[in-house]
Amino acid sequence: MKRNCWIVYNGNLKTEKFLDYAQWLAEAARKAGITAELIANNEILTFFQNGSCFLAGNKQNSPLPDFVLFTDKDILLARQIERMGIRVFNSSSAIEICDNKILMYERLALEGIPFPKTAVSPKIFGNVTDDIHLESFTKEIGFPMVLKEAYGSFGQQVYLVSTKEELQEKIQELGSKEYIVQEFIKASSGRDIRVNIVGCRPVASMLRRSLTDFRANVSAGGTMEPYAPTKEESELAAAAARAAGTDFAGVDLLFTEDGSPTVCEVNSNAHIRSIYSCTGINVADHILSYIKEKMYG
Repeated sequence: MKRNCWIVYNGNLKTEKFLDYAQWLAEAARKAGITAELIANNEILTFFQNGSCFLAGNKQNSPLPDFVLFTDKDILLARQIERMGIRVFNSSSAIEICDNKILMYERLALEGIPFPKTAVSPKIFGNVTDDIHLESFTKEIGFPMVLKEAYGSFGQQVYLVSTKEELQEKIQELGSKEYIVQEFIKASSGRDIRVNIVGCRPVASMLRRSLTDFRANVSAGGTMEPYAPTKEESELAAAAARAAGTDFAGVDLLFTEDGSPTVCEVNSNAHIRSIYSCTGINVADHILSYIKEKMYG
């Protein structure tokens, strides 16, 4: 029986970093005996007509896949593929939750997952003309605090704010963009753990450090080393990935003052080359092994 999948990537991000992830998944699929076709999100589009939804575009004649590995954040496209009865990994819902940090922290809170104290920005239209909410941020969160735009990746759109004046300036700069402000975990400054979870099980982990930045992301200049997570860390990372609805994820954990872990973020499309370089573990192989079991038994 022929087994096939699509690997959807963003057609406007044809850089090595983004194509690399899709290509690694395609190679893992091949090793698992599954034919993979790489498809850009601008090659197959969602159309609405006469009360119906359908896909069309340059790839509309490609054989429909058994499942789709979705490496992009084109949530509406992922959702339309699901409407056609095709399983998407990760699901459109999981991608949407992880893509928007407000939705992500809301879901973690509802599931009782620990993370730094967080406040959500009020809805702003146009320029900020009334910043009375800064008083609540200052009272409840305190300085220094971390400000994160709702949408952002690789540690970008994340800022350390030390004074009310800095906060006012940054909020004016953001205008109507959504954001959260969050308690700064000093004990974890420049240090975190990345745990790759597949099917609620940790498969690879690394410790990331930065001597020059409060963010430990490798893409922001951090270093990495293999790390064996404790049972508590493994269970928390798995619980966070499950709470966000992911089948696989990169979960970032911070160290609190007493050494216990707390969640920083859940990433539904965590790139895997860095953790392979660090640990020698190919997370893509684990992802395809998990999907193969789910789809074909």
